[in-house]
Amino acid sequence: MIRIATAHLWVHDQEEALAFYTGKVGMEVRADVTLPELGGFRWLTVAPPGQEDVAIVLMPVPGPPMMDDETAAQVRELTAKGCTGTIFLETDDCQASYEEMTARGVEFVEPPEQRPYGIDSSFRDPSGNHIRLAQVMMPG
Repeated sequence: MIRIATAHLWVHDQEEALAFYTGKVGMEVRADVTLPELGGFRWLTVAPPGQEDVAIVLMPVPGPPMMDDETAAQVRELTAKGCTGTIFLETDDCQASYEEMTARGVEFVEPPEQRPYGIDSSFRDPSGNHIRLAQVMMPG
């Protein structure tokens, strides 16, 4: 069986992203490994506590040979605009999670609102990625 193990977000600064996702969003570090044989590449993942089967890679925008300088600059620019990917987080109580995360310094661009599928909100990380936070209440 094939399963999703990780998804990635481009980040401009891994330390800043790590502080945001652990200190403000409330995630925990799953892996933080630097590989000298790959030029100091750092594999950094975070995930919600208790969700052991998936993680988010906080991936720095690479340079050559993976991306030429022009492409890397374009990816950084698109990331800053919130156009390179989204992570959808689910919670049992969107309003409570919103209040808790706001108190820790997360700035939401969309407060919790009732939608046909539940209660939905959105915030951006320091690199510009849009992150959705929802309380899904689909009719069963």
